Amino acid sequence: MESTTTKPQISYDMSPYLLQYTDGTIDRLAGSERVPPGFDPRTSVTSKDITITPGIPARIYTPTTTSTTNHKLPLVLYFHGGAFVIASPAFPLYHDFCNSLVSSADVIVVSVDYKLAPEHPLPAAYDDAWAAAQWAAAHAEGDGPEEWLNDGVDFKRIFLAGDSAGSTLAHHISCRVNGSCFDERVCIEGMILIHPYFWGTDPIGSETHDPRKQMVDRWWSYVCPSDKGCDDPLINPFTDGAPGVEKIVCSRMIVLVAEKDILSERGKYYYEKVRKSGWKGKTEYFVTEGKDHVFHIFEPDCEKALEMKRKIASFINQETD
Repeated sequence: MESTTTKPQISYDMSPYLLQYTDGTIDRLAGSERVPPGFDPRTSVTSKDITITPGIPARIYTPTTTSTTNHKLPLVLYFHGGAFVIASPAFPLYHDFCNSLVSSADVIVVSVDYKLAPEHPLPAAYDDAWAAAQWAAAHAEGDGPEEWLNDGVDFKRIFLAGDSAGSTLAHHISCRVNGSCFDERVCIEGMILIHPYFWGTDPIGSETHDPRKQMVDRWWSYVCPSDKGCDDPLINPFTDGAPGVEKIVCSRMIVLVAEKDILSERGKYYYEKVRKSGWKGKTEYFVTEGKDHVFHIFEPDCEKALEMKRKIASFINQETD
């Protein structure tokens, strides 16, 4: 006898990321794989899982050895990509990237496992990112809950970094720090925006003729169903109600884009607007030709990914005035 059970129908198709069904269940098509932390023999980096606050896990990475006894390292607060709906610090490709970043730049990384939509609608991810920044800053006196930060971090050298959706989170933290409880013990030195996920209702540049724009419009409406659409301040840093870029607290930033990425025009636009805004910091811009969105995550050992990672390490470790 055939079953009379009716299979749920797809109510929303956000391929290649996820499918949502009429019964409310979610099927994530990518980004759900997980690897454990530990010692990575390829990079000599050690990682472990921690809890920032209840409901906000993270994975922290440190070089297994440092070149100088009692040498304090920069801290990179990292936010992974995934369109706000997939991935985590334990996703193998992000875990490998953070190992590589720690090894190449000689830093400590905290990779934040912020909550994902649609189960946790935006701005949940933004709130988690801000909570992570506050938690990190609370270690500045050396008496925070995480010994790797207490013992190993130079809190005058914090970097906010992320790719895709994670870049958006880094930008918002950099604006929110202005006028907050952060004090002179903590310095956000730089911001690293890798293929940033900024957007807007009106197309700019090549977006005008790019059929992928409608796809990105639809994706944003799914993760953030607000009445402002793609001009919500959470995704458009230059719309009404968005914090002005003059609030960015770091002294320097680098914006990295990929030539074939639908988001590359927005990254370039962001860089140019900040550079011309009167903001007093130093801006850098880096284009990878012939590559698409977050290629360095999926092709980590290709020459252009290695070149990009060298650029990021150089940016972190460059001499400042």
